[in-house]
Amino acid sequence: MAHAIRMHETGAPEVMRWEEVEVGAPRPGEARLRHEAVGLNFADTYFRTGLYPVPLPAGMGVEAAGVVEEVGAGVTHVTPGDRVTYTGFVNTLGAYSTERLISAAPLIRLPERIACETAAAMTMRGLTSAYLMRRIWPLHAGETILVHAAAGGVGLILCQWAKLLGLTVIGTVSSEEKAAIASQHGCDHVIDYTREDVARRVRELTGGAGVSVVYDSVGKNTFMASLDSLKRRGLLVCFGTASGAAPAFEPQLLARKGSVFVTRPALADYIADPREKAELADEIFGLVAAGRIRIEINQRYALEDAVQAHRDLEARRTTGSSIFTI
Repeated sequence: MAHAIRMHETGAPEVMRWEEVEVGAPRPGEARLRHEAVGLNFADTYFRTGLYPVPLPAGMGVEAAGVVEEVGAGVTHVTPGDRVTYTGFVNTLGAYSTERLISAAPLIRLPERIACETAAAMTMRGLTSAYLMRRIWPLHAGETILVHAAAGGVGLILCQWAKLLGLTVIGTVSSEEKAAIASQHGCDHVIDYTREDVARRVRELTGGAGVSVVYDSVGKNTFMASLDSLKRRGLLVCFGTASGAAPAFEPQLLARKGSVFVTRPALADYIADPREKAELADEIFGLVAAGRIRIEINQRYALEDAVQAHRDLEARRTTGSSIFTI
């Protein structure tokens, strides 16, 4: 019998329940998957709390990897037996499951050298890193960037990729342990934001100039420090809200900070075009398969332990990537 984590109301981690589910046969355009590993992402907590509203009851999770067991009519880009991965938004909700039906459109066939556990740990984070590195700003060797949450799943990928591009990387973390992890993955300078003034330290490290780009997945708590860390005409990329949404501001603030730019991109808009999605996926999976970027799976949970996993995630007790094993 298949099982899934489902919620019948929004709220704290305890609203999630481990339930038996009927899967059935795929309809036209669908595939039936047997999951081998499931990704744990901070965005999952937004669905659980109701920040991202969905009709209830609902499944949980938007990223997983496994094997295609059956396909419905009209599905041609994957076949039974293929190892696949996927990520998305509402269209992939329900990944916290041992088996499921899903629209076949988001499915990505895995390269031979990428294990399902690795894929579940990196598909969302990897595609996010890919568009941040390749689509947002024309990065050039010698530039300096600031990465918040540098020891997190996306942060570790960004730091490694930045070094491949010849960039200088400043990262922020919340502990000595996380500082060591960030340094091991490409951070040239690490700032402990619990003990240091981030913007002041960035200015010291850059000779007063500031950084070209700030990659900020934290949001509310880091927004002003991010703006204050930018060089003239630099860019703040707000791509996450781990501490809450960034505050509203008057456009004149950007002029006062040095004619800086702010963007709030979403992964969905960078993988909506199948061709662009394939390009980004090919690059990140290629870098990982070649060993040029390492994916660190630092936490593994049984799927039925989703409540504890969410507690750990929200308490900032995790580093790198976290997955559920089936």
